[in-house]
Amino acid sequence: MSAGDLSAALWQERRQLELLLFRLETQRLHVAAGNTQWLTFTASEVESVLDRLRFEALARNVESAGVAAEWGLPAQATLVELIAAAPPGSWPTVLQEHLDGLRELLSRLGDTARASEEMLQSLQLPAGAGDPAGMLEQLTMAGNVERALAITRRATAPLMAQYLGDDANSH
Repeated sequence: MSAGDLSAALWQERRQLELLLFRLETQRLHVAAGNTQWLTFTASEVESVLDRLRFEALARNVESAGVAAEWGLPAQATLVELIAAAPPGSWPTVLQEHLDGLRELLSRLGDTARASEEMLQSLQLPAGAGDPAGMLEQLTMAGNVERALAITRRATAPLMAQYLGDDANSH
C-alpha cells in the first residue's frame, strides 16, 4: 500500500460521487418534466451508485490505513491528518487537492439531494377515488415516491465527513 494507491482510491470514490450527482440530477430533471414513470428506474440507479460507494469507501479505508501506518498515524487517521503528516514532496498537495475536490462534491451533492427531495415531496399523486385501477396507480406512485425519497435521503448522509476531518456538509 502506498500514497499512490490511496490517491487512486480517492479518485475512484470521487468518480462515484460525480456519478451519484449525475444520477440525482437526472432523477430531479425527470420529476420536473413530469416523467414520473421513470421514478423507479432513477431511484434504482441512485441506489446502485450508493452501493458502489460503500465498496469504494471500504477500499479507501484500507489504503488510508496502510498509508497512515507508514506515516506513523493511527489507522483511522483523517485525510486532514494524513495531509499534515505527509512527507515533503508532492503528496501534501495531491491529498489537499483530493480533500478540496471531495468537499466540493459533497456540497454539490447535498444541494442536489435537497432539491430532489423537495421536488419529490411536492409531487401530486394521481387521483384514484372510487376507481380500483386509479387507486392502484395512486398507491404504486406513492410507493415509488417514498422509495425515491428514502434513497435520496441516503445520498445526503455524511458519506465521508469523518474521513475528511470535518463536517463536510457545511462546505
